[in-house]
Amino acid sequence: MQLQLELIGALLVILALLHVGFARYFDWRREFAAVSLINRQMMYVHTFFIAFAVLLMGVLCLTSAADLVGTALGRRVALGIGVFWLARLLIQFFGYSATLWRGKRFETIIHVLFALLWAYLSGVFLLVGLHFNS
Repeated sequence: MQLQLELIGALLVILALLHVGFARYFDWRREFAAVSLINRQMMYVHTFFIAFAVLLMGVLCLTSAADLVGTALGRRVALGIGVFWLARLLIQFFGYSATLWRGKRFETIIHVLFALLWAYLSGVFLLVGLHFNS
């Protein structure tokens, strides 16, 4: 499991860095031109903190995978992170409308790839977190 967590750490760092391009890719300048300043800034700030939290999870996995697997505190942290990613997996199906991806090749591929990623992340963290006999 330690190797899986280290791989996840690298994936999470990459995912965090991808957030840097969100504003440009999703054309937030145009999209948010009509919303109030507070709503526009909240979108940018929340995106930053999501990316920051994902980055910190990645760094934790890269630097402390053995502790996550081998200590009671580490397993509790892993369990919490697993619940976080399980919630994200559920949001993939129940928080976003299927009209955003259904019938669109690229968007469907992205939807499926991220659903698989969220399932992988939640599965590994939950397995580590629910390992009771150590």
